[in-house]
Amino acid sequence: MNSVIIVLVILVILAFVALIKTIQVIPQASAAIVERFGRYTRTLNAGLNIVVPFIDTIRNRIDLREQVVPFPPQPVITQDNLVVNIDTVIYYQVTNARDATYEVASYIQAIEQLTVTTLRNIIGSMDLESTLTSRETINAGLRGVLDEATGKWGIRVNRVELKAIEPPTSIQDSMEKQMRADRDKRAAILTAEGARQAQILTAEGQKQAEVLRAEGQAQAAVLRADGEAAAIRTVFEAIHEGDADQKLLAYQYLQTLPEIAKGDSNKLWIIPSEIGDALKGLGGAFTGLAPKDAAPVADANGIPAQPRMEKRREYPPIDPE
Repeated sequence: MNSVIIVLVILVILAFVALIKTIQVIPQASAAIVERFGRYTRTLNAGLNIVVPFIDTIRNRIDLREQVVPFPPQPVITQDNLVVNIDTVIYYQVTNARDATYEVASYIQAIEQLTVTTLRNIIGSMDLESTLTSRETINAGLRGVLDEATGKWGIRVNRVELKAIEPPTSIQDSMEKQMRADRDKRAAILTAEGARQAQILTAEGQKQAEVLRAEGQAQAAVLRADGEAAAIRTVFEAIHEGDADQKLLAYQYLQTLPEIAKGDSNKLWIIPSEIGDALKGLGGAFTGLAPKDAAPVADANGIPAQPRMEKRREYPPIDPE
């Protein structure tokens, strides 16, 4: 009885194991290689799959998503015999699970060695300066060679990037000094150009200011002359229209004399020579106004009074200085 129970238990366990091995669930973006008695049978895609237990076996499960693999720095010699260390990053994707399993033993190692070999060939034909400034060219060359070689492995190389290019320390110091000298040179040139432009602009501004100032003064002089000419013309026309005689002009002349004498600095005033003519004109004017039959005034004896003579005013001599 006990032996029968043991056999039944063993059969249940075997059935359970067979059921587990029969049903295979493959995740999305993955694939599995099935072998029957050591020979490739088929590739299981994502989802629920049925296999023959104890006959079909899962050889390999492969991730079909894009993978990123960084490679350690590799020493590479340039055309001018300088050793540089270059870090690379490979972006690849498995497109055929069967070829990736059976065409190459380890496609990661194969890609790494192929990358190093190709990188040395490309860098060996370039000098250091071209290497530092030609990342896109190097990336394109690496991708072309890797994509062609890995196509038969069922792998597609999507992108190759150079993480870093590190020249020797001595070369880095020399490059830094050269870059610093170039920056100082450009700064000095820019400073000189700025000073030159500033001087030119200042000179042009002063020139324009002088021209505008001269034009303003010329226009002001023209306007002032026009105003004075118009004033003289107006006075002249007013005099002629009013028919002014010598008496009126003499009177106006006498009214102008106090204006001439004004001023705190006038300590000595010289009477113009024309004052006599003006006084004669005024005397004649007042004589004409006297009555024609007026007799001269006589004194008590009946002798006509002589005209009173004004004492002549004496003025101090003019200082020649």
